[in-house]
Amino acid sequence: MDPYYEDRDAGIALYLGDMREVLPALAVQADLICTDPPYQSTSLAWDRWPTGWPTIAAAHANSMWCFGSMRMFLDRRDEFTAWKLSQDVVWEKHNGSGFARDRFRRVHETATHWYRGDWAAVHHETPLVPAQFNAKGRTTSTSSVAVPHTGTIGAHAYTDTGMRLARSVRRSPSVRRGIHPTQKPTEILVDLITYACPPGGLVIDPFAGSGSTLDAARQSGRRAIGVEADERYCEAAARRLSALTLPAA
Repeated sequence: MDPYYEDRDAGIALYLGDMREVLPALAVQADLICTDPPYQSTSLAWDRWPTGWPTIAAAHANSMWCFGSMRMFLDRRDEFTAWKLSQDVVWEKHNGSGFARDRFRRVHETATHWYRGDWAAVHHETPLVPAQFNAKGRTTSTSSVAVPHTGTIGAHAYTDTGMRLARSVRRSPSVRRGIHPTQKPTEILVDLITYACPPGGLVIDPFAGSGSTLDAARQSGRRAIGVEADERYCEAAARRLSALTLPAA
């Protein structure tokens, strides 16, 4: 099977076709799947849920980030039985989306992290950010004593490194005039990929769309394989990827 687009130096390849056929044909094993599948929440032709894809994906990686809505995950929960849920991250957008006028305006999407097997064997790099300080030079944490928040609270040693766990709500503007209607910001994808895929590792996006996951993987020093069923988006993603120039190391 020949790739629709390939950057051999960066280890990036994009394939045209149904992921349920392409991934088994490639017989590839990745460190991470990072994807934004069709939610089937509209009547648009491309917005159709590919039945059975989470099970097929489980044969090709033991770790997966999957974007979706709460409704989507609840409606499709029986298709994720091959996976165990570890956490969820919320992408807060700059503006709302959707057509419902009788509900809260939806200004977020959820990215859920799934894994298979032993959690200790699944790559996960603790996401740390510099501590925030107020005008008095104190951290903005509401806790007056630095103690673990899980397990037994007792005598322990604590060294303040100046770093704190990154928050699970990630703020980033929506992509305007993007290639794909549901295109995700590259910076959000970089966060997810660097957490769950080791440097030099391989990321698979079974629903490549605009090619943002492949772009984010390349920017973060990972290899990537994308699969896209719609040739219009596959061609647009290929043009995007071929036009990108990485900054000098």
